[in-house]
Amino acid sequence: MHRRNGFTLIELLIVVVVIGILATIAANFFWSAKEHAFLSTMQSDLRVLAMEQENYHATNLRYAGTLALLPDYTSSQGVTVTITYADELGWAAQAEHDAYPGHQCGVFMDPAPASNGAPATASGVISCN
Repeated sequence: MHRRNGFTLIELLIVVVVIGILATIAANFFWSAKEHAFLSTMQSDLRVLAMEQENYHATNLRYAGTLALLPDYTSSQGVTVTITYADELGWAAQAEHDAYPGHQCGVFMDPAPASNGAPATASGVISCN
């Protein structure tokens, strides 16, 4: 009986299927890490905004109603931060990432209305959806 060297079609198909399964798993991990990075970037920008708002309040006795009043604040690339409420006692803001549409992070400081800092539900706590 003559023995052939090489792989059979079944062996090659099994290898291709296994590689496809591993690629799918890797893609899911990659996308999950990317989503986490987008959320972390938005949360970080809101934390920096909170510090800038406190600095502004210390000198002006009110919170900044626009980002233009905070010259030292710059959001990350792709992140849009919007101050949705500001007065002498509290403020609220929301952040969105261009690469992660439909998701946003928010924060509010009492007595700002929670709806202005949605999806945040507790004062001073940054929340995302």
